[in-house]
Amino acid sequence: MSSYDVAIIGSGPGGYVAAIRCAQLGMKTAIIEKYSTLGGTCLNVGCIPSKALLDSSHHYEDAVKHFEEHGIEIPGEIKVNLEKMISRKQGVVDMTTKGIQFLMDKNKIDVFEGVGSFKDATHLTIKKKDGKNELIEAKNTIIATGSKPSSLPFISLDKERIITSTEALQLKEIPKHLIIIGGGVIGLELGQVYKRLGAEVTVVEYMDRIIPTMDAALSKELMKSMKKQKTKFALSHKVKSVVRTGNEVTVLADNKKGEEVSFTGDYCLVAVGRSAYTEGLNLEAAGVALEERGRIAVNAHLQTNVPNIYAIGDVIKGAMLAHKAEEEGTLVAEVMAGQKPHINYNLIPGVVYTWPEVAAVGKTEEELKQSGVAYKVGQFPMRALGRARASMDIDGFVKILADKETDEVLGVHMIGARCADLITEAVTAMEFRASAEDISRMSHAHPTYAEAVKEAALAATGDRALHV
Repeated sequence: MSSYDVAIIGSGPGGYVAAIRCAQLGMKTAIIEKYSTLGGTCLNVGCIPSKALLDSSHHYEDAVKHFEEHGIEIPGEIKVNLEKMISRKQGVVDMTTKGIQFLMDKNKIDVFEGVGSFKDATHLTIKKKDGKNELIEAKNTIIATGSKPSSLPFISLDKERIITSTEALQLKEIPKHLIIIGGGVIGLELGQVYKRLGAEVTVVEYMDRIIPTMDAALSKELMKSMKKQKTKFALSHKVKSVVRTGNEVTVLADNKKGEEVSFTGDYCLVAVGRSAYTEGLNLEAAGVALEERGRIAVNAHLQTNVPNIYAIGDVIKGAMLAHKAEEEGTLVAEVMAGQKPHINYNLIPGVVYTWPEVAAVGKTEEELKQSGVAYKVGQFPMRALGRARASMDIDGFVKILADKETDEVLGVHMIGARCADLITEAVTAMEFRASAEDISRMSHAHPTYAEAVKEAALAATGDRALHV
């Protein structure tokens, strides 16, 4: 029986990063993955493939709608080859997952393919595809099994016409009418992919706005932009039935007046969030406790109630984000090595990869109001930037919230081109507890989208924005 200092169950961003950091710190490390490729949901059926399709569909939309204005003339009809687009996406996934395997080999991490479960607190059973079991010993174990798509109790997912994000990444045809239940990140991103390719798209959302956990100003601006792209929205609608008849799917919902509304399409994407995946771990055998919603309970060091067993990423409380899981994987490795790492959860950025992109870090305006914090706002429109006009990406803004007395930046919310990358400037500034004036006095290259951050900071320091 092989023995390890640490074994990690799950090879997503949290798991494989934890494994690498443990190996760097001199621990004999094993990682257990039930699928034949490493990388978990993010690399295989989440972040990476969805971004590949978003980029491909963006190129197509530009060719159809914007090339002529740029002076680019393409003779003949521009067509979508969905099969080739999906194939390119898979190529990106394959290259990325093979990269993780390379990193495991480079760091001398033993990889076990099979379903990992606890025999007891220090022994793990690995059930392989051929039905055979292998037992390993681990002084410490990190649970990094991630999450799975959630559904609603009355919905029967057939994974053909009534689908999750996993199936939406590999459709054989472009839907005529894609009905999306859920106006969060996943639904909006995949909805935009198929809208660009020619589908009619209707988003049915229970709350009174899309991306409801983000600042309300971002929700309003993103919906305004997506409506211009002809996406339809049904907000404050409570879905109560999803029925497939042949190749047709009918969704019944009650609107905010209590009236029944019907939506009919050929595909229905259920995108109502994700839930912690702990099935098959046999947590009882190790004595690991769960908390509400089936998540694993942990302390500040991400230890479970069993001291040598840790949990990270989507199986514990907090935002279900790959980069959060990575930070937690690093933290656990360093805690086990006797170091004193920390994570500021307030400064984990959130991003929606639609176009325009949406990104945020820190407190929303609604949160500041609710907590009674005196604050000031600086906002600057993207359309006022020379770079935005040059690229024809003029939708959006940057909004900075700063403490009214100290001027410390409390939250940054942005929507526009390249905001997924731009938000890191705000994270960096807030990690060093910068004031709005600090950001306003930093030189920003011209012409760039980043100038909007400087201008919003100027606006927050006393209505000093220069270009509006």
